[in-house]
Amino acid sequence: MTSKKKHIYFVSGTAANSKIFDLIKLPSEQYEFHFLEWMLPESKKESIEHYAARMCDKIEHPNPILLGVSFGGVMVQEMSKIIPCDKIVLISSIKNKYELPKRLRFVKRTKTYRLFPSRSIDSIENFIQFLFGKKSEKRIALYKDYLSVRDPLYLNWAIKQVLVWKQKETLANVIHIHGDSDPIFPIKHIKNCFSIKNGSHVMIVTKAKKINNILLKNL
Repeated sequence: MTSKKKHIYFVSGTAANSKIFDLIKLPSEQYEFHFLEWMLPESKKESIEHYAARMCDKIEHPNPILLGVSFGGVMVQEMSKIIPCDKIVLISSIKNKYELPKRLRFVKRTKTYRLFPSRSIDSIENFIQFLFGKKSEKRIALYKDYLSVRDPLYLNWAIKQVLVWKQKETLANVIHIHGDSDPIFPIKHIKNCFSIKNGSHVMIVTKAKKINNILLKNL
């Protein structure tokens, strides 16, 4: 008797395309990969719940595994509230609003995100440097090849959504993989995760082998 394949749906981080998953490898006889690309919001006021429902319309298999990176992790959690899923996998993400660092809570509280003029991908780079300092420059340079979603409506919407996310409780059946050197979501605020040494916010690219090992053991 042949075993039925598990279907994994991937959602990338803010502004990123599915190329960030190129180094994620799992046995093809056990898993089939599907990549969900970002869509434009219907308007700047579209709720994350409504957007997640539109993403769920792209799911073609029952009870899938949903895997998201950074804001993609927030999105797959919202999707899991709409459709049944086998597991939720978060990479370099957060499980609830309390895992946001203080500096991002400040941005949320003061609504500074409204001042972000995301006219181009250069703007998002400048915004990240403003928030996290020059330490992020190398990571931005590395990640730049994967940043292709440049529409200002999407960028402003996505940044706002992760900051104002209201989730209080951690969902069940979550596998969280996080780097101990993540400057965006510092690990000191993250609970119950598989920690990767020297893993940055872009470790989906730089630490793929270690991520693959964790996935293979826990899916």
